[in-house]
Amino acid sequence: MAVPSFLARERIVARPGFNRWLIPPAALAVHLCIGQAYATSVYKTALVADFDSSLTAIGIVFSIAIVMLGLSAALFGTWVDRNGPRAAMFVSACFWSVGFLVGAAGIATDQLWLLYLGYGVIGGIGLGIGYISPVSTLIKWFPDRPGLATGMAIMGFGGGALIATPLSRQLMGWYDPAYDGTAATVASGDAVAKLFVTLGLVYLVFMMFGAFIVRVPAEGWKPAGFDPSTVKAKSLVTTNSVSAANAIKTPQFWLLWIVLFCNVTAGIGILEQASPMIQDFFRENGTSTVAVTAAAGFVGLLSLFNMGGRFVWSSTSDFIGRKPIYMVYLGVGLVLYVLLATVGSTATWLFVILAALIISFYGGGFATAPAYLRDLFGTYQVGAIHGRLLTAWAAAGVAGPLIVNRVLDTQGTPGELVAGDYRPALFIMVGLLAVGFVANLLVRPVASRFHEPTADALFSDPTPEASTTR
Repeated sequence: MAVPSFLARERIVARPGFNRWLIPPAALAVHLCIGQAYATSVYKTALVADFDSSLTAIGIVFSIAIVMLGLSAALFGTWVDRNGPRAAMFVSACFWSVGFLVGAAGIATDQLWLLYLGYGVIGGIGLGIGYISPVSTLIKWFPDRPGLATGMAIMGFGGGALIATPLSRQLMGWYDPAYDGTAATVASGDAVAKLFVTLGLVYLVFMMFGAFIVRVPAEGWKPAGFDPSTVKAKSLVTTNSVSAANAIKTPQFWLLWIVLFCNVTAGIGILEQASPMIQDFFRENGTSTVAVTAAAGFVGLLSLFNMGGRFVWSSTSDFIGRKPIYMVYLGVGLVLYVLLATVGSTATWLFVILAALIISFYGGGFATAPAYLRDLFGTYQVGAIHGRLLTAWAAAGVAGPLIVNRVLDTQGTPGELVAGDYRPALFIMVGLLAVGFVANLLVRPVASRFHEPTADALFSDPTPEASTTR
């Protein structure tokens, strides 16, 4: 699919002397906007009341968006690599913004299917393309610190809710004076529709800013003082290249798929349970009057750790390696989950610390994945490979809530549960992390038969179909 000339890759090749530190802000401009997906709980109750529906029916909107994120990232990953970050960011901005506008129309007209189509399907496509749009570009600009580079951008996705949550509450308060931003009041459907229109337009502006300042490095560019031979010296790191078509034929890709699926499902397990679990903990201990306030503050704290983990842990992986850092995410995460299930409810501070650390590993797993792929498969089509790997996120977005909600349904009535009722779901997450830990241990360097044969082939036709296994 051709793109207009002003979006073409050749129009955004950086001139000599370009400051590569301008690229992370461009990526953040996109990721902070699409990170709004983590703030859907702000207006979920209002949508339930407006549509006279259930939490499950409204929650499907988020699930559709995450599934479409994974599918669109996989389907359009090669197109993103071929046409460059400006075209991808531009298209992402259009889909994401139109998704909000169509969703607003659905809310205003009480047509739930339009909300599914708008925010779920159309917006979800924008999510997927936007998520992978800066990945390969950042890795090429920062070959010396790929974990740091991708962490800076993907940190924005985790932190998007920190901006969107208070902004959404403030806007809904303006549009509905009866709403004061607390759990005691519910915004009207009209206020949420106007919120969607406002967010759609604001996000369009910011994402276009990112699209038009982004640049790609010139062929052969490298940072001053950087010696590419030092990259090869690191364990599991290759200077060869593997196409997206060949990558999915390797056991390494599917082992990483399992690793990401297990890590994300476990993280979603905490995100799904944290707010009601801490409310039930306070209620069980006779302090129900502060439960709602504590839950709201706790969710904000988790967002901070989700964001911080994406930067801190992925940056750490540049020093200790990608495989060791995933051993931390999965192995230490497994221990933390066991502690959360057994002693986490004995003290509020302990519960908060354990959950926050688990969420930091959840965020770190996302941010480190592109650098892990770069180590194993090279930079040639790392964006396309990353897109295919994100199907694990789509699967986890369905499996995580399904596992948690199904288990809790067997334990009792929501709002009447105690801390012990959450243990079966928590131990299921322990088992998933154990599976992911073993999968990560099995990762080895990619066999040479999957490598591209010559450097010339890498620039002759950047489509995976042009490559064959040698």
